[in-house]
Amino acid sequence: MLDPRILRNELEMVSERLKIKHFDLDVENFESLEKQRKEIQVLTEALQAERNASSKKIGQAKAKGEDIEPLKRAVSEIGKKLNIQEEQLQAVQSELDNISLAIPNLPDISVPKGRSDAQNELIRTWGDVRSFSFPPVDHVELASVNKLLDLEAAAKIAHARFMSLHGQLARLHRALIQFMIDLHIEEHDYQEVYVPYIVNKESLLGTGQLPKFEEDLFKLQNEDRDLYLIPTAEVPVTNILRDEILSVADLPKRFVCHTPCFRSEAGSYGKDTRGLIRQHQFEKVELVQFVRPEDSWEALETLTGHAETILQKLDLPYRVMNLCGGDLGFSAAKTYDLEVWLPGQNSYREISSCTNFLDFQARRMRARWRNPGSGKPELLHTLNGSALAVGRTLIAILENYQQADGSIQVPEVLQSYLGGRTTIEL
Repeated sequence: MLDPRILRNELEMVSERLKIKHFDLDVENFESLEKQRKEIQVLTEALQAERNASSKKIGQAKAKGEDIEPLKRAVSEIGKKLNIQEEQLQAVQSELDNISLAIPNLPDISVPKGRSDAQNELIRTWGDVRSFSFPPVDHVELASVNKLLDLEAAAKIAHARFMSLHGQLARLHRALIQFMIDLHIEEHDYQEVYVPYIVNKESLLGTGQLPKFEEDLFKLQNEDRDLYLIPTAEVPVTNILRDEILSVADLPKRFVCHTPCFRSEAGSYGKDTRGLIRQHQFEKVELVQFVRPEDSWEALETLTGHAETILQKLDLPYRVMNLCGGDLGFSAAKTYDLEVWLPGQNSYREISSCTNFLDFQARRMRARWRNPGSGKPELLHTLNGSALAVGRTLIAILENYQQADGSIQVPEVLQSYLGGRTTIEL
């Protein structure tokens, strides 16, 4: 959520900045509601002052033995008018709050203009794209021969766009998760956390998935409360510090967490339906950081580097892209996408998004730290990034490490997680 003071005092600037995200803010409507709010608030405060003064007169008249009934009736009338004004104020403020919740975060000045990923800015590349002495095939053709990847069984059990892994492929999937967690704990000083896979509405509001993206979520049928399957570990992990105030000694706070992620992928029908690229259920190892405001831009570079380390140790070619305004997420101020090379598709595909949200999420969650300089609580800055999306990393290994005989060479850093195995026979 944006700072209400900026919305009230710099609305035109906000409107112009949001055009980079191709969001049209209804300035006229917001200004009209804000004018109403101010007018009603002035009347409300005047009635409150009048009621307080009249109440004081009742006490004075009572002390003198005077008849206080006329004064009591007057206070009662003021109270009725005040109730009406307070209800109107609440209604207008509620409408303003709903509008504010639907306004995206402002893009940083370094975010390039553009409507789609075609206008994203290349920052750097790493690794050499492999040359094969045979025509490389995609992960579905590689892994489906002996049913180590069984999409039909998954569809029978659940629905299309779920997966079932077997044998050494399932073990490789698990090895990737363990490798990623271990590396971030041992080399990058993250604290591992385990969190619920089901969250409440307040948690999704806090990180910005609600109210805008409800159709992309799996909502549980529950008569007592609104509960949802998590779309990413970002939601439960970031909400660990909802309504908390940290000391400066607690910062920076770094969490690493493995969870499944559940997404309905509403509106994505026909896109990437082959194989494991876009699934309703997939695994991620997520990095979440809470930092002082002055540290968040450096933290974004560092966090992105942590995600890159995984790809480098797996020796997978990739590139780093600065997302343009049209491709930038709702809550994001700036995002770097890591895109890994997939020989089976002859293209780079997203495998991680690393984002600085500034104080946008923290304001919604009331996540704060106590500034020792002022002694007052101030909003934290939040960041997160996938390190990495496990299914897409599995795809990248299958396609980049495929051999002419259809087997898969196991990356050196993963061999100890597979009992010393150097190849997987598919």
